[in-house]
Amino acid sequence: MQEHLIQQILMQALNGLVWGMIIALVAYGLSLIFGIMDVVNFAHGEFYMVGAYVGWFAIKYTHNFWLGLLVALAFVALAGILVEAFTLRPIRGRDPLYTLMAMFGLSIFTQQLILAIFGPLAKEVKEPLATKIPFFAFEYPLYRLIVVGIAFAIFIFFWLFLQKTKYGVWVRATMQDNVMASAMGIPVKLVYTLTFALGAGIAATSGVLVAPIFSVYQTMGLSIIVSAFIVVVIGGLGSLQGSVVAAILVAELQTLSSVWISPTYAKVFSFLALIFVLLFRPQGLFSISKRR
Repeated sequence: MQEHLIQQILMQALNGLVWGMIIALVAYGLSLIFGIMDVVNFAHGEFYMVGAYVGWFAIKYTHNFWLGLLVALAFVALAGILVEAFTLRPIRGRDPLYTLMAMFGLSIFTQQLILAIFGPLAKEVKEPLATKIPFFAFEYPLYRLIVVGIAFAIFIFFWLFLQKTKYGVWVRATMQDNVMASAMGIPVKLVYTLTFALGAGIAATSGVLVAPIFSVYQTMGLSIIVSAFIVVVIGGLGSLQGSVVAAILVAELQTLSSVWISPTYAKVFSFLALIFVLLFRPQGLFSISKRR
């Protein structure tokens, strides 16, 4: 009995790591957009959902999972550019309520559009690798470990990108003080557009990666956006590193507690963690300072 419990805990710990990295990818893009643009993107979950649908469609006709992943990334990143240019840019500088309502409206519109195009039935995506590897006394799907590896690679790539490239300098300067960055000749509007596209693309990537695990359905964006917002607040608004750490902590808290209680009730622990952080460290675990 004790051996079975240990195996279950190990299995859930691995599942928590996988789910944590998926949430971290979504929260990373969400935090990137907020950190640069001060936009609370309620439609971010729909970029995740659209990425999964585009990936499913591309995989269906190309029979290549990784090609479908690249197609979804490119399509949603382009959609992000269009959304920033034609939805956010015209209302920039107005009351934040305008942005909130615009993103909320875009979220509802996207859900209904996907429902009209693809119908209400969930879409299945086969794992590109069906191999399982031995892990202690049980076997674990290799694909899920690859998802963790891909997520880590994306985070490392973006860290190097932000630290070592000229665009990365522009992003960090804009995040600290967009007025001064503009005065120094940095194309802040271009930074806004590309940042929004990157955030959307990262969400789409996570949507495709999770598709073989949970399938693709119309409201999948809603199921992750709440967790992503919790992670962003706990990690610290605008803190990219904080989003990654908080996502893993929240996911592990949910999955490990589900060993003893119902998974539905286990989600309550993430809200308790959020309340605890808001009470004792409202700026988040890894807050950053900005000047506007």
